[in-house]
Formats: sequence, structure tokens, C-alpha cells
Amino acid sequence: MSTSTPFKGRHFPSSVILLCVRWYLAYSLSYRDLQEFMAERGIEVDASTIYRWVQAYAPELDRRLWATSRNLVRQRQLTLCI
Repeated sequence: MSTSTPFKGRHFPSSVILLCVRWYLAYSLSYRDLQEFMAERGIEVDASTIYRWVQAYAPELDRRLWATSRNLVRQRQLTLCI
């Protein structure tokens, strides 16, 4: 995945894509549940599209979150040592 334009060529805004991926990862929701939630908000998206988004963007989100959490742990350890 290109870091400069990870959402290039997508038919939906990046905010919609990230919202679906975050909800899928954070809560035990099915792709059909997410499809219904988006439909309630006026966004027609298929469950298979959400599946592809999760497959494409979940590893990158996981990598970035782990990097952030490791930095926070290191900062806290340094603070406790001082």
C-alpha cells in the first residue's frame, strides 16, 4: 500500500472507509451489520466492499497503532525511571 495516497482510486471518501474498518476491528460486527449501519446513514456500500477494505487497510492500521503504543510505553518507562 502506498503511504502517500492509500485511498487513491476508491469510490468512497477515506473517512467512510476508515470508519468501517475501525468499527469492524473494535467491535464484533459482521460485514452485513456494517452494511446496514452505513445504509442507515445514507451510504450504500456492499458487505463485500467492506471486506476488501478490511483486508487492505487493517494491517496498516494495526502497524501504526502498535508503533504508537510502543512509543507511549517507552515514554512512560523513561518517566518512571527519572
